[in-house]
Amino acid sequence: MMQMQRESKIKIAIDNIKFPLLAIVFSFIIGAFFIIWTGNNPGVAYVELFSGSLGTVSRFGETMLKTTPLIFTGLAVGFGYRCGLFNIGVEGQYILGTVFTISAGWIFRDLPGSILPVVLLIAGALGGAIWAFIPGILKAKRGVNEVIITIMLNYTALYIANYVVRAVLNPSILQGTEKKAYSVMIPEQGRLTMLTEIMPSFGYSSVNTGIFIAIIMAIITWFILFKTTLGYEVRSVGFNPYASEYGGISIAKNITLAMVISGALAGLAGAVMITGLTYKVDMASGMPGYGFDGIAVALVGKNHPIGILASAFLFGILKNGERKMQIAGIPKEVIGIIQSIIIIFIAAEAIGSYWPAIKRKLTGKKEEEVKAS
Repeated sequence: MMQMQRESKIKIAIDNIKFPLLAIVFSFIIGAFFIIWTGNNPGVAYVELFSGSLGTVSRFGETMLKTTPLIFTGLAVGFGYRCGLFNIGVEGQYILGTVFTISAGWIFRDLPGSILPVVLLIAGALGGAIWAFIPGILKAKRGVNEVIITIMLNYTALYIANYVVRAVLNPSILQGTEKKAYSVMIPEQGRLTMLTEIMPSFGYSSVNTGIFIAIIMAIITWFILFKTTLGYEVRSVGFNPYASEYGGISIAKNITLAMVISGALAGLAGAVMITGLTYKVDMASGMPGYGFDGIAVALVGKNHPIGILASAFLFGILKNGERKMQIAGIPKEVIGIIQSIIIIFIAAEAIGSYWPAIKRKLTGKKEEEVKAS
């Protein structure tokens, strides 16, 4: 019996990774045709891509740096999706996380280095959680579509952050100079440790201990989803909310909790980027885009924390390697094409899995008749 269960789990795992791997392979093949179309050699392009992202320890470090926020935002999208929620607002929750982090850095600037980084990370997670609570409670209590609310809250978060940075946490307030588009910087004792301080071989790379925090959060998220009662209830509501409610599971509670946890992960992404890389919030560039990238990462990772780790690493490779491809004369848009094709393949699989149910509703046929047709 135990052997059968083990074999069943292995088969499920293989089925889960089989299609994403095929999608990645086919996307690179199709990408090769576009590279040829531009008059370049696909072999040279892909060698430059992978050497630019993995060729040296420093380049590998930069790839891990670009992977870090994608792990958090991918986990945020994936956790919400496990409860049947499509959290498009990860971008706004990320932004609020950065604002809360900077605010906490200014308020608690006198705390020692052994405490301040933890306080800043908690503040960032809290900012994202609060912002995600709004669509969560509206969905749970009023049935408001979370996609519409979270999209609107993305822009609300952007404007709030813009005001706070320019009018409250601006260096001009302290220095009496012209107002800047960026905030004050967090104190040095609140910053994460650069890996170059631990391992000098990372060279110019800015990768920091945030990557370890991201990996730990992926493991914690996996544990919550698959090893706790909370995770079981969240997944149950996502699979069939009405059957779950009949079994005594509160739909409203789990929808709200799932959104809050999703927002906390997004806010934590912002906190890690502030404490590990930028040390300030810069509003000149607008939305950073990590939240939207997280949707693609979660989709390719099949909304599973471990799959999201692998997916985020793939996207990190593509993001970091595109610079060396561009230097070699290959248009950087090729990377966008490869990413898009991967997503199209994964989306096609998702639509295909739901097609019998969709066709049944459209035609009014029974499930057996749909399968036969």
